[in-house]
Amino acid sequence: MSSLAHYPGVVMPTVEEEIWRYSRIEELNLDTYVAGSVVNHVDAPSDVASIVTQGAAVGECGVAMPIPVDAFAEINAIHCSGAHADIITVKTARGKSYASPVVITRTLSVSGVLAAPRLIIDAAENSEVTVVEHFLSSDDISSLIAPVVEIRAAQSARVTYIAINELGNKTWKIAHQQSLGERDSTTRLFTVALGGDYARVRTEARLVGIGATTQQVALYFADKTQMHDFRTLQTHIAPRTSSDLLFKGAVQDTAKSVYTGLIRIEHEAHGSQAYQTNRNLTLSHGAWAESVPNLEIETNDVKCSHASTVGPIDDEQRFYLESRGIHPDIAERLVVLGFFNEVLERLPQIDVVSGLRAKVAAKLHAGTQ
Repeated sequence: MSSLAHYPGVVMPTVEEEIWRYSRIEELNLDTYVAGSVVNHVDAPSDVASIVTQGAAVGECGVAMPIPVDAFAEINAIHCSGAHADIITVKTARGKSYASPVVITRTLSVSGVLAAPRLIIDAAENSEVTVVEHFLSSDDISSLIAPVVEIRAAQSARVTYIAINELGNKTWKIAHQQSLGERDSTTRLFTVALGGDYARVRTEARLVGIGATTQQVALYFADKTQMHDFRTLQTHIAPRTSSDLLFKGAVQDTAKSVYTGLIRIEHEAHGSQAYQTNRNLTLSHGAWAESVPNLEIETNDVKCSHASTVGPIDDEQRFYLESRGIHPDIAERLVVLGFFNEVLERLPQIDVVSGLRAKVAAKLHAGTQ
């Protein structure tokens, strides 16, 4: 493990901590990286460009995460005030709905760097915006990226955020998503994770205003020796708030996935509803998935449920397709695509996500070669 010489005061986590259990964090040596940056490309049509700022002041940080939640959020905060600061802010106008999405492409193009970009989405009262953050690197790039996204949705604001991970198979990603929903707001956090060697996302939706609503949705698919790691929190602070989480993943070859989730209903959050579902397919004998949902409820008059499954493809579904003359490999791909369809249908119908079904299919096809 790293001595963290470049990050004084930062203490690396260990697998002994519950939030890092089952992870590969002990394989990481930060001494092998130097501080670096990603290459950013922002696609914001003319009606949206005016609300996007690159190189924002450090003072913008902390709108949803005032205190770093772990070592990597702390490293990101250190980068924000240093020579490699990389902050993009999307700040909407009150009452304005933006029809076109903001698409931010972040590309790691150099090996041996630790990049820590930050995205801040600050949605004013009764505004609406969609932001896509797309992470890319080639398979020959061996680096670490530790991004943070902070989302604040003011009263009646509507924010949709989509993270797409298509990193190369030597890149590590340790990401944080933090949203804050005020009265009658709606936040939707989508994650599509296909790339990376070890790719971890900690996503927390905090509902602090009466009537606030949030969705957290993820699709993840790991093959070869990849590992996808998700830690989720649905935190209800105000009364009559609502959260709905759906995470679906598949692992094949010797790949692994981890999901641990917590619904936390605090003392004043009476009348709240919270739902958490995690489903996993294991497509090979050597693949492994772990799913651990949890509830922590401090008040009465709430509706909560959680469900999780880990297992292979349903033999009856496969047999049904094969009995109609469909080749076994094709039948398996169709079943997996059908499994993911529930997530794909929830994604906004915009150009940048329209090809994701084909990319999942291509990954499935590669696994059967």
